[in-house]
Amino acid sequence: MTRETLQLDVSITYGLPRSGIPAAVSFRRWVRAALEGRIRQADLAIRIVDAKEGRAFNRHYRGKDYATNVLSFPADLPEGLPEGVRLPLLGDLVICAPVVAKEAREQGKPLAAHYAHLTVHGTLHLLGWNHEDDTEAECMEGLEREILAGMGIDDPYQEG
Repeated sequence: MTRETLQLDVSITYGLPRSGIPAAVSFRRWVRAALEGRIRQADLAIRIVDAKEGRAFNRHYRGKDYATNVLSFPADLPEGLPEGVRLPLLGDLVICAPVVAKEAREQGKPLAAHYAHLTVHGTLHLLGWNHEDDTEAECMEGLEREILAGMGIDDPYQEG
């Protein structure tokens, strides 16, 4: 049996200077790892933002007045896609660079590994994975560990 190659289009935009932020090729690799074997074709966008923009997104879409590390916006919203927009649109991720950097420092993790984890985490949300209860969280975290280990990245949930 042959394995189909994932057809993937990832657009990355920056709302702040790119210094200290992993290269676009890294984000694409992390998304591919999260999607490989789970979907055949996907288009998604990643926006890397500063704290002000991250806070605005979180306040507007989640009603929480602070910047958070990653927000996922699946394309298959209950109201459906706008007319003329067709799948394989998977959705959008918003990653807040200052929050990611602060968390990596506080948790003693390599910055790139934390970006990889949050990119995989957000991408799994786009596929419908959640962590609303303990059972869902255990399943999602297990899958994240497996995907990250496949890229040589340590367990993000292991306490230092």
